[in-house]
Amino acid sequence: MLWRGRRQSDNIEDDRSDGGGGGIGGGGGFQIPIGGRTGGGGSILLVILVVIAGWYFGFDPSAILGGGDGGLLPGGGGQISDNSGGQGTAPANDEMKQFVATVLAETEDTWTGIFKSQGLTYEDPKLVLFSDQVRSACGFASAAAGPFYCPGDHKVYLDMTFFQQLDQQFGASGEFARAYVVAHEVGHHVQNLTGIMSKFNQMRQGMSEADANQLSVRIELQADCFAGVWAHYTAQKGILEQGDIESALNAAKQIGDDTLQKKMQGYVVPESFNHGTSQQRQTWLARGYKSGKLSDCNTLSGPI
Repeated sequence: MLWRGRRQSDNIEDDRSDGGGGGIGGGGGFQIPIGGRTGGGGSILLVILVVIAGWYFGFDPSAILGGGDGGLLPGGGGQISDNSGGQGTAPANDEMKQFVATVLAETEDTWTGIFKSQGLTYEDPKLVLFSDQVRSACGFASAAAGPFYCPGDHKVYLDMTFFQQLDQQFGASGEFARAYVVAHEVGHHVQNLTGIMSKFNQMRQGMSEADANQLSVRIELQADCFAGVWAHYTAQKGILEQGDIESALNAAKQIGDDTLQKKMQGYVVPESFNHGTSQQRQTWLARGYKSGKLSDCNTLSGPI
């Protein structure tokens, strides 16, 4: 990925020096490993209603009003162990921070343009870098939870040691695999801005866990598709290199519910899926990348 020398976002909050669990405050939201929740539909997303994932990082989204779900990984924080040895407390101006700031800037440019074409105004999210643990408007989270988006404060939270884990533990290497992680969480922000998340909070009242899981899968796959839409426009800028898309698709494969469950327990429990299978995640990421159209990201109706 040819990211060096490009604009870096100013919407980065570096709380890594706080290490032990800083106080990121804010209004209310939800935890999202690479996933999120949504609320209203709107022309930009076709009239999509629905729900998000809330089980990625070991947090019960139902406990969070207006909350947020969504994370890169299904199944909860137990799926990732932090073997970083404290590497999360890297210098404030390290290269990985510059990479994340550049990717975030690219998402800002892309989504600002897409929203403008729909007569809407895009609000940039903040991206909080933390080490070990953090407190958000959605509650307390540890690095083991992975990256997540909190709709309550419109922030993406990331302990960058997750990138190392993505490579070493999940077999998903490459800069664009990491960019996909950020783009997926920003996809949840798009869902939040368009009301899909709040609509889910209304719909999930009285919903069974099994039904909530099914809706969560659809929301997570939509965030994957939105990440693909971003990749489509990023490719048009000439930023992507050979193998970049393949690395993102491999990351989507490695974090599918079925693949992770097979690794962790040797068998799968389909009714517990809340992010989608490896094939589903790859399919929707590729669909968004191929077309670049939000209208092709309607995961809330029809087969997935």
